[in-house]
Amino acid sequence: MSSGPGADSAPAPTTHDSPPTPEHRSSMFSSLRIRNYRLFFLGQVVSNTGTWMQRIAQDWLVLSLTGSATAVGITTALQFLPMLLLGLYGGVLVDRLPKRPTLIATQSAMALTGIALAALTLTGHVQVWHVYLAALAVGLATVLDNPARQSFVSEMVGPGQLQNAVSLNSANFQSARLVGPAVAGLMITGVGTGWAFLANGLSFVAPITGLLLMRARELHAVERAPRRKGQLREGLHYVAGRPDLIWTIVLAGFVSTFGFNFPVFLSAFADDVFHAGAGSYSLFNTLMAVGSLAGALLAARRGTARMRVLIAGAVAFGTMEIVAAVAPSLWLFAVLMVPIGMFGMTVNVTANSSIQMGTDPSMRGRVMALYMMVFMGGAPVGAPIAGWVTDAYGVRAGLASGGAVTAAAAVAVALVLARLGGLRLAVGWCHGHPKVRFVPREREQLATAA
Repeated sequence: MSSGPGADSAPAPTTHDSPPTPEHRSSMFSSLRIRNYRLFFLGQVVSNTGTWMQRIAQDWLVLSLTGSATAVGITTALQFLPMLLLGLYGGVLVDRLPKRPTLIATQSAMALTGIALAALTLTGHVQVWHVYLAALAVGLATVLDNPARQSFVSEMVGPGQLQNAVSLNSANFQSARLVGPAVAGLMITGVGTGWAFLANGLSFVAPITGLLLMRARELHAVERAPRRKGQLREGLHYVAGRPDLIWTIVLAGFVSTFGFNFPVFLSAFADDVFHAGAGSYSLFNTLMAVGSLAGALLAARRGTARMRVLIAGAVAFGTMEIVAAVAPSLWLFAVLMVPIGMFGMTVNVTANSSIQMGTDPSMRGRVMALYMMVFMGGAPVGAPIAGWVTDAYGVRAGLASGGAVTAAAAVAVALVLARLGGLRLAVGWCHGHPKVRFVPREREQLATAA
C-alpha cells in the first residue's frame, strides 16, 4: 500500500506483519474477478508461453549457426544488458507515461521482432548477427515493458488485491516455463525454429488485445510524475530514505546474486556429481519449476506481503540449498528442487509485492526499475563467482556457499530492520517448543522497571 506523498520516514519492520484486514483476505484466484486484470492475465498466459518458446529456439538457432556456446552467452547478454544499463532511466520514463499505451507499444515492438526473426529464419537468410540484433531489440523494449508491466498491476487491481495479483503473475510465468520449452522442443524438431519464432510473434496478439479491451474507467487512477530534471536522482533518494524498501532490495539482490545460479550448479550436479546426463538436468529444472509454481500459488493465498515471510523464505531457501549440496543421491537432490523452487519464489513474490505496496504510486516505476535491475543484474555478477568456487572447490561447495551467503544475508537484514524498528530478538518457549521472535524494546524496559 502506498505510504502517501512525502512519506520519507520508514515504517517499522512490523508494518507488513499486521493481521490482514477483511478487504485484504483473498482466495487464491480472487484478483481474477477483476475484469481488467483477467484480460491481462489471459493475455500473459499466451505471451509467456511464446516467450519461453523463443528463448529455447533462439539458443538452439545460435548454436546451430555457430557451434559456439560463447555465442549463446553473447545473445543472452545482449538481451539483458539494456536493462542493466538503462533500467533506471526506463523507470523514470514509465513514471511519466500512461502505462497501458506504453505496454501496447512495447508488446507490439517485441511482436514485430519475433515475426522479423521468423521471416529471416523461414526464408533461409538468417545470420547470427540478426539474432544478436533481435535479442538487443527485445532487451531495449524490456527497459520500458518490465517496470510498466510491474507497476500497471496496481492500477488494475488496487492495493487490496496487489499481493494476490503479483503472485498469480509469477504462477503464470512458471506455468509457461513448464509448457513453453516442451512445445518449443516439439516445434523445433517437427517444423524448425522459424515457426517457433512466428508463434512467439503472434502470441503478442493476446496481451495487446487484452490491453485494448480494458475499461479505462475501472482502472485505479495514478497521478503521473511531471517531466522535470533530477527525477532519477529523486527516485534514488526516495529509496535511500526508506529502509524498508532499500533493505528488501538488498536482500533480493543477495538472493539473486548468490542463490539463483542454478544454470551453473544443476548442470554440474547432473554431469560431474551424479553422472546422469542431460535428462537429469531437465528433471532438476522441471521439479524446480513445479516448486516455483506451488510457491507462487501459496503466495496468492496470502492477503499481505509480510516482512517476516520474506526473511523466513530467504533463510529457508538458503538452508535448503545447503541441504541439497550434501545430498548423497540423485533422487534426494531432485526432490529437494521442489522446496528450493517454492522458497525461492516466496522470496521473489514477497519482495516484489511488498515493494509495490510500500511505494508511492508516482515513484513506483523508478523503484520497480531499480528492484528489477538489482534482481536481474545478480545473475551476470553471481554466475562467474559461482563458477570460480565450483571450479576451485567443487560444485557441492559452490551450492553450499551460495546458500550460506543467502541465509546469512537474510538474518543480517532482519537484525538491521529490527534495530531500526526498535525491536529486539526474544528467544523463549511456548507450549514446550522453542519460539524465536522480535519484540519491542519498550516491553523489555517496562519489564525491567517493574
